Amino acid sequence: MSPILDIQNLRKSYGATEILKEINVAIEPGDFLVLVGPSGCGKSTLLNCIAGLEPITGGSITIAGQDMTDVSPKDRNIAMVFQSYALYPTMSVAKNITFGMKVRGVDQATQDKKLTEVADLLQISQLLNRKPGQLSGGQRQRVAMGRALVRDPALFLFDEPLSNLDAKLRVEMRTEIKKLHQTLNASIVYVTHDQIEAMTLATKIVVMKGGVIQQIGTPSEIYNQPANLFVADFMGSPAMNLIPAKVSKDGAGHRIEIARASQAPLVLADPRPLDLPADVILGLRPEDIAEAGYRSGDQVQEAACMVDMVEPAGADTYVVSSLGGKQVTARLHAETSATPGAALNLAFDLAKVSYFAPGSGERLN
Repeated sequence: MSPILDIQNLRKSYGATEILKEINVAIEPGDFLVLVGPSGCGKSTLLNCIAGLEPITGGSITIAGQDMTDVSPKDRNIAMVFQSYALYPTMSVAKNITFGMKVRGVDQATQDKKLTEVADLLQISQLLNRKPGQLSGGQRQRVAMGRALVRDPALFLFDEPLSNLDAKLRVEMRTEIKKLHQTLNASIVYVTHDQIEAMTLATKIVVMKGGVIQQIGTPSEIYNQPANLFVADFMGSPAMNLIPAKVSKDGAGHRIEIARASQAPLVLADPRPLDLPADVILGLRPEDIAEAGYRSGDQVQEAACMVDMVEPAGADTYVVSSLGGKQVTARLHAETSATPGAALNLAFDLAKVSYFAPGSGERLN
């Protein structure tokens, strides 16, 4: 199967300023690709390059097997959904949705049929005679999506479509977009700075920083095997704990020593025959540090740690300790007996540990 979108060695500069550097990414038909990263990382610029709204400085973009490098946006067989909805305020919802088809000379019967299908799919049939000004943010976003869906394009492009909505509505619309993707098996490229959105929606995630791709992978790969410290810290909420540690050989495995203020160091044993330097950054997700007795496995090790802070969060309670000069968060069950200023036996699951090089930040295991 050939890729629906294939980007090779793409570069984008404004004068001497390089915005995108050697971008290589491809997706199969039906993939949901999410571009994620902090503000200014180049993700929206990349989306605009795919759409043809920005000319590229070098490299190539192929959509459905056709080189699109110099093709105008209207001839790229794409549909775009913007953050601002970009609806015509004087037109009804129905006219907003069918306007593009009308411009392209699609006959009235086809327009009506498409409108009915899309309105049913998005559950906006009752809104078709209203004007955008009479709609809520979520309803406007559905209309903007409807306008894209009637195109039946090779590729859908979404530019932070949920960032203007309140938290509850964002979660609802996220579910709707995921359902839509599953129903239509559409090929989607979606930009967001919200890593929860990325993890929930994507079949494939591209994490960007400073115009450079840091990692491409499935949500599970990005979360469980981050390629470097940036990805480890950016993806996940709360973020992965990143703890400086000393490593020494111990038989086939390693002895991991983590400094603690006014306490003996925390010592853990990793039996795996890894190739590790003397200094590492040890990465462990909050859910991989549990209360003793609540986690079992060959590589689970327990140690008494001083509790600095307890943060109840409904189904979970977050407990913060100081390890290696860092605030380390453990995700415990709601009924934990942890109290600030007291010791608590914590279980560390070393099977889930990521090791990073302190200098380069690259993953070591």
